[in-house]
Amino acid sequence: MQRYVDQKKYAGVLTAIARHDKLAFAECFGMMDIEANKPMRFDTIFRIASMTKPIATVAAMMLYEEGRFQLGDPVSRFIPEFKDLRVYKNATEVVPAEREVTIRDLLTHTSGLSGGFTPQSDPVDALYQEARVRNPAGTLEDMIAKLAKLPLANQPGSEWRYSLSTNVVGYLIQVISGLSLDVFLRQRIFEPLGMTDTGFDVPPEKLDRLAALYGPADNGLKPADALWLSTSGFTAPATFFSSEGGLLSTTTDYLRFSRLLLHNGELDGVRLLSRKTVELMTTNHLPGNLLPYRLLGTVQRGLGFGLGLSVVMDIGQTGILGSVGTYSWAGAFNTHFWVDPEEDLIGILMTQYSIPLRPIRHEFQILAYQAVID
Repeated sequence: MQRYVDQKKYAGVLTAIARHDKLAFAECFGMMDIEANKPMRFDTIFRIASMTKPIATVAAMMLYEEGRFQLGDPVSRFIPEFKDLRVYKNATEVVPAEREVTIRDLLTHTSGLSGGFTPQSDPVDALYQEARVRNPAGTLEDMIAKLAKLPLANQPGSEWRYSLSTNVVGYLIQVISGLSLDVFLRQRIFEPLGMTDTGFDVPPEKLDRLAALYGPADNGLKPADALWLSTSGFTAPATFFSSEGGLLSTTTDYLRFSRLLLHNGELDGVRLLSRKTVELMTTNHLPGNLLPYRLLGTVQRGLGFGLGLSVVMDIGQTGILGSVGTYSWAGAFNTHFWVDPEEDLIGILMTQYSIPLRPIRHEFQILAYQAVID
């Protein structure tokens, strides 16, 4: 990690490993803000991007346990605009969806929704961009109204496609619970777990702990723009509660969330989910014809996908150290976490770099496992 900082590939990195419910390793490297001359700190606040998805999934599954919905329920039961969706066929033709999108489809990224990540090469992504489906100055309600008018990229259930499905999950949570997503997460997850630094924006008194975001430059690094998620750069109250990628958090907070999962839904006397629900979340839900799936063009060999999380099915195919049954996810700014029930181990890596899927997360995971000697 220090070598990456010395080579100016990352401004700063924070890594933590917990095993047998004890913090086995935690270290800060480099700077949280180069321009302000601020060293990385253990209480640094990071944009965790898609590491928001597992939190939103836990929130949804809490409502599932209350009997509010079934995974096979059509989304249109709660969002009528999703009743008669159509599917893109070519530039001049859309066709009716062969079946309705279900809540399970949303949680497993098999809904047919897209992510808007490659508008230059994907016609549905181009439509997403034109419609500005992600408007950080808007709301989840605004997004739903736009999505309902756009075609799906494929028939529901026919492909795994990384998408903004989890944003629809966030809206479902609002509709079913009667609370805005930020309030639901705060009251039902963050406050019970003591996650005091996690939310959709950073209050003024905590701004000095917000890490700067960087991207590549000819001589190393330069400040990058994170406004694609927030019109204020997360420094003013949010209105678009992006459950696909809008949260900020600290290593300490996310470790508590990870421990909740490792402890099968209970932490320090607070139970949010049952053991069987966590098992359901962390079991592969994809049929064989959808494996291996591709994440942003990269084949995910040896991995299945549960509800909001990837799941290791074949260690040999993954090509890195680990265990069958490990579940994980990462964020676009190179944050990453994994939970390994077999080894009773949690790993968390936090940094802020604007190009996703760089090798640092796998390298950190290998370094963690090679240190296991019992």
